[in-house]
Amino acid sequence: MGIEIDLMKNYPKTKRDPFARLKSKTDQHRQIAREFGKDFFDCSRDTGYGGFTYDAKYWAPVIPDFNDHFGIGNNDSILDIGCAKGFMLNDFLNNNPTLKVSGIDISEYAINHGHPRVKEFLQIGDCRDLPFEDKSFDFSFSITTVHNVDKKECIKSLSEIERVTKKGSFITVDAYNNETEKKAMFAWNLTAKTILHVDEWKNLFDIAGYTGDYYWFLP
Repeated sequence: MGIEIDLMKNYPKTKRDPFARLKSKTDQHRQIAREFGKDFFDCSRDTGYGGFTYDAKYWAPVIPDFNDHFGIGNNDSILDIGCAKGFMLNDFLNNNPTLKVSGIDISEYAINHGHPRVKEFLQIGDCRDLPFEDKSFDFSFSITTVHNVDKKECIKSLSEIERVTKKGSFITVDAYNNETEKKAMFAWNLTAKTILHVDEWKNLFDIAGYTGDYYWFLP
């Protein structure tokens, strides 16, 4: 595996209490959220984002860290796995218009409502079976997506990221370091099917042969 590095350190953090979310969320809410449709993106916070719209404050401060860490240069190709509406890819292009960007997401709703600038580069697809040839992209990124499948399928997804990537990759997954973080993570979670201790994740990376970099989502 690669290195543990927080490339998301400049992404704005939520100020909401994860344990308050536990009191209001039901299994039905989670079932609806895992459909990744309109209810997840653009309806109530009970089932998702409560409105998923573009705002430069999220990705614009993050992209320079990706560029610096990986040395992303002119005409490099980037794949965003779990791209939703393509907001991250839009901000990559804002930073460097020469990049060749592609995004894939399981949500037909998100792809159909993609950011106008990048919509043509987005497609419906599954992280467990990426519809690309080996080594198709210089860089592959997957932010809070791989954990949305079960443990065995996480291994497959990580192997797929490894297969399609030439130069470097980075993922974030739901994780915890101790019991307090574990309780908060399970209270916060709506969509993840695999939430593991950080050491368990690292073991999974080794099993999958994942050599990219990584970090954790902790509420």
